[in-house]
Amino acid sequence: MKSTHYPLAVALGKALQRHGLRVVTAESCTGGLVAGAITDVPGSSGWFERGFVTYTNEAKVELLGVLSATLDAYGAVSEATALEMAWGAIRASHADIAVAVTGIAGPDGGTAEKPVGMVCFAWARKEGPVEALTRHFEGDREAIRSVAVEAALQGLLDRLN
Repeated sequence: MKSTHYPLAVALGKALQRHGLRVVTAESCTGGLVAGAITDVPGSSGWFERGFVTYTNEAKVELLGVLSATLDAYGAVSEATALEMAWGAIRASHADIAVAVTGIAGPDGGTAEKPVGMVCFAWARKEGPVEALTRHFEGDREAIRSVAVEAALQGLLDRLN
């Protein structure tokens, strides 16, 4: 079944192929939905390298090399953690560009400082810049995760075009 993000994933695949690049994902709150949207596209094995679902802090540390000090200082839902997730995904793969997503999809877990719907993204290039962005989305868990996938894919596409 193709996701609603299929056209965006197709455009991403074309851009990655045009540049001869491969992508890696590092996901927390989206639980692999970004990787799933990408791999809905036939032929994505030519440009999707791998995906990491690092839902716990331990997984972020063990698989992506996120520093415990970063998690202690800023929390799992922070631009600092997203940046380390993206760099860690680049280091732990053979990909050229990475996207990382960490956030609070709800319905529980939000605070006044970090409300439900807060999602932090980071995009990193093996040879190039790393950028982070925090967005605040409205809706239920499904809606928040869906718009987070869209933002992650669009962010990759924006950085390739």
